[in-house]
Amino acid sequence: MNKIVLAILIVIILAAVVLVYSFYIYPQYISPKRILRVGTSPDFPPFEYISPEGEIVGIDIDLIKALAKKLGYEVEIVSMSFDGLIPALINNQIDVIASGITITSERAEVVSFTVPYWDANQAVIVAKESNFMPKSLDDLVGKVVGVQSGTTAESLLTDFVESKGKNIDIRRYDSYVLAVKDLVNRRLDAVVIDTPVAEAFVKTYDVAISCIVETGEKYGLAVRKGDTELLNGLNRALEEFLRSREWQEIISKYLG
Repeated sequence: MNKIVLAILIVIILAAVVLVYSFYIYPQYISPKRILRVGTSPDFPPFEYISPEGEIVGIDIDLIKALAKKLGYEVEIVSMSFDGLIPALINNQIDVIASGITITSERAEVVSFTVPYWDANQAVIVAKESNFMPKSLDDLVGKVVGVQSGTTAESLLTDFVESKGKNIDIRRYDSYVLAVKDLVNRRLDAVVIDTPVAEAFVKTYDVAISCIVETGEKYGLAVRKGDTELLNGLNRALEEFLRSREWQEIISKYLG
C-alpha cells in the first residue's frame, strides 16, 4: 500500500473516531433543537396580549420563555382561542398552556397543572359613567353580561344561574377584547373577568370595576396527562423562578 493511500485511510479513521467520540461525550452538540410549543390566547392583558408591534407579549410569555431556557427548550408560541387550548393540548398540537388558566378540579381531570404562580378573583366591570353599578352577582339578574367562552367567569355565571334559578342573559365571546368593546359600546350591561385583567382593561378602555367576587383562583401552567418529565421540570424551574429577582422584574415590567 503506498504512503498516500495509507495517509488517507488514517485521516478517515481518525475522523470517524472523533465523530463517534463526540456523539457519546458531547451529544448536546449534535442533538436536534428541543422545541416547546406553547399555546396561548393573547387577549388577556397583562398576561398575554398583542403589542403595538404585533408581537405576543405579557407576563405568561416572559415566564414560559424563562422557564424553557432553564430546561433547554426553544419556545414556539401558538395563538388560539382560549376554549381551544385544552383540546389542542390533548391532541398533541401544543405541549404546554401558558394563558392565565385557572387550576380547577374539572380541568385537572384532563390535564396536569404545575404549582400555581398567580392568585386571582373575578371582577364585574361596567362602562365608565354607567348608571348601572352592580355590587354582587345578584345585581346582574335580568341583565346582559359578557364572558369569554371556556373561562371560570363563564362557569361562575352559569353555576349562579342554575343554582339560584335566576335569569342572566350570558353572552359568550371568543375574546375578552371583543366583550369589552361591546361593553364600551353599550351592547352589554357588564362583563365578568379575572381581577388582574380587569385592572388592565381599566387602563386602556372606558370601563370601571364595579365589584369584586371573591373566588380564590390560582393560575398554573398545564401539560398533557402523563407528560411527567415536562411537568416535573417545569415545577422545579417554576419554584426556583418565583423566588428570583427576574420574576419580580417581569411583574414590574407589566404591572408597574
